[in-house]
Amino acid sequence: MIGILFIKTSSLGDVIHHMPALTEARRVRPGARFSWLVEEAFAPLVRLHPGVAEAIPVAWRRWRKSLYAPATLAEIAASLRTIRARSYDDIIDSQGLLRSAITARVAHGRRHGYDSGSIREPLAAAFYDVRHRVSRELHAIERNRILTGRVLGFAPQGAPDYGLDRASLTPRNAGQYAVLLHATARPEKQWPEENWIDLGETLGRNGVELVLPWGSKAEQARSQRIAARLPHARVAERQPLDDMARLIAGASFVVGVDTGLLHLAAALGVPLVAIFAGSKPGLTGPIGSGAMAVLGALGSAPALADVLRAVERIAP
Repeated sequence: MIGILFIKTSSLGDVIHHMPALTEARRVRPGARFSWLVEEAFAPLVRLHPGVAEAIPVAWRRWRKSLYAPATLAEIAASLRTIRARSYDDIIDSQGLLRSAITARVAHGRRHGYDSGSIREPLAAAFYDVRHRVSRELHAIERNRILTGRVLGFAPQGAPDYGLDRASLTPRNAGQYAVLLHATARPEKQWPEENWIDLGETLGRNGVELVLPWGSKAEQARSQRIAARLPHARVAERQPLDDMARLIAGASFVVGVDTGLLHLAAALGVPLVAIFAGSKPGLTGPIGSGAMAVLGALGSAPALADVLRAVERIAP
């Protein structure tokens, strides 16, 4: 059996943006066995894709906090042994970082990645056996699809298919609710807290229940501050990403900044309004089959009135 290893470790949005490449590869190579090397926090989500035979978790985000501790070094050594335990026909590093390229070098198989002119960290290209030029002006999804297609001998066709089934993930008796994704690690991507409160007040008057997820202590505090001002809002519990996918799958609609969970909503076909302020929607904006409005641009956040009108357009 042909064995393919994908290396796309993080972040959440990047992992989701790689899923269409796997879906297409599985369609073209139905007899192949696909493995995916990914950060441990994202492994539960990767395992939801029906084309993944094996998700191999790594923990670089956790390891780098105590890189030289004996326990960390032992865990890294064990992880490297797992990576080397299987031989692959092709190894595709779509992450494009020095760290991911070195990991690709550890694995057994023909190693592919972007060339030095189209990779995030040019030195990483030196670790590949085969280098591919793919324009950095393309959306991340298309870059992943093109790279994978060049390795496996196909040209990407049609709209992206993330391989995730919203219907099967939607909880029974979930009720009607919307998800507000205010949290992002980059301050320039944020939308003002008061705007979220004003948006929530308007939605609450229309009888919409609101759920506010979070991923860090600071984000939890922000969720709590917003929810405290909104009688129809609640702060979600922190949960693994497969459960978070179920929460988002059951939502009537999502409003969010440019963050990984917004791209998860797009992947599931959930109606959404995307708020951009500190990034370029043309390169990393949400793409999906559901109703969608993408507002704002790099350095120019949308006004509250524009977001409200967009919600009226996309809400079922």
